[in-house]
Amino acid sequence: MVKAAVLKAPGTNCDAETLHAFGLAGAQAQLVWVEEIERDPKRLDRFQILAIPGGFSYGDDLGAGRILANKLLHRFREGLTPFLKQQKLVIGICNGFQVLVKSGILPGGLAAARQTVTLTENDSGKFEDRWVWLKSDLSTCVWTQGIEEPVELPVAHGEGKFLPGDPAALEQLLGLGQIVFQYTDSEGRSAGYPWNPNGSVGDIAGICDPSGRIFGLMPHPERHLFSTQHPRWTRGGRPADGDGLKIFRNGVAWAKKHL
Repeated sequence: MVKAAVLKAPGTNCDAETLHAFGLAGAQAQLVWVEEIERDPKRLDRFQILAIPGGFSYGDDLGAGRILANKLLHRFREGLTPFLKQQKLVIGICNGFQVLVKSGILPGGLAAARQTVTLTENDSGKFEDRWVWLKSDLSTCVWTQGIEEPVELPVAHGEGKFLPGDPAALEQLLGLGQIVFQYTDSEGRSAGYPWNPNGSVGDIAGICDPSGRIFGLMPHPERHLFSTQHPRWTRGGRPADGDGLKIFRNGVAWAKKHL
């Protein structure tokens, strides 16, 4: 049985939904508090997947995801470094994505001292809470294999603008197939606000590391597991499963096969 650890910190608020998503996908999911890993970093050895859910970890007091990112770098390193080197899976959703980029785990794949990309304040200057269209690029990401049609997922963030540190960082993401999701309009075309809800460079909504095992995205797949969660579900023509469930199923299937 694939085991997934859903990390819980003060301020996270999407952990229950993420636990449920992994359960539906066939994994044995467990809530793991930050303090548990601080006391015993090797606790991560028990799991094949680490999920960092959305919310406002530590109140985002020093910037979205910054405090939890520092904990990963300095308090979890003993357990996290071997976890990553063993080619296990990681997914960071919304605040979890912010944690991954600010710890340097994305886009490089290992906890790094130098951050090369960030997620910063939305161009609109306000919290954006809406459904968005996404297209999946030809990427190496194991979490999105087989997702060829555009998908709809909700976003809910105030600091979701993806910003590379320099043009070279963006070129590297493109060259290595690390751009996983991009915001589009309903026809799959690049468009401005509100289709791109935050002003992300290149309309980037999610990226992975070069191996495709570590995935971060701003939209919330755990909030679209069933068709009835979609605002237009009564209008017919939608499959029973929501667009987000495939992402979790892909991760669990890959872990079951390779780990």
